[in-house]
Amino acid sequence: MSSAKSVDRDLLVFSIWAVLGFLGAAFLLEGLTRDAYWVSLIGIAVIVAAFIAHIIVNAVFDTGFANGEVALGIGSFGLLAFVFIASWFTGDMSMPDFWSGLTLFSVLAAGLFVYLSTRHGLRGAFSRFHVNPHHDGESS
Repeated sequence: MSSAKSVDRDLLVFSIWAVLGFLGAAFLLEGLTRDAYWVSLIGIAVIVAAFIAHIIVNAVFDTGFANGEVALGIGSFGLLAFVFIASWFTGDMSMPDFWSGLTLFSVLAAGLFVYLSTRHGLRGAFSRFHVNPHHDGESS
């Protein structure tokens, strides 16, 4: 990809996440603050829309996710999971917050599966994670 196309793609991705990502996060946090599950669902839907828009930009520019984007996504998922589990263990979590968190993680996990299966096919998605050990012809 040429430098100008790379800059255009990066600006589009940044703009998508700056607008939709922050708007989704605002709705999600407002729903968690007010114990309003439906407001949290709006936030989750907007975050999913941002992810879909990012995938569309990747398709238009004929590229995949950059290594930094993947690292940021996995790191964010891990941090959110840690906060969710810590809140659950302390017992300070209300039921709407619990269901909002479960919905968020379910949607993110399903989105990862759908993305990998549509981009690489089911066998290709599995081979991205499965490491085939070297066998010397011996059965174990």
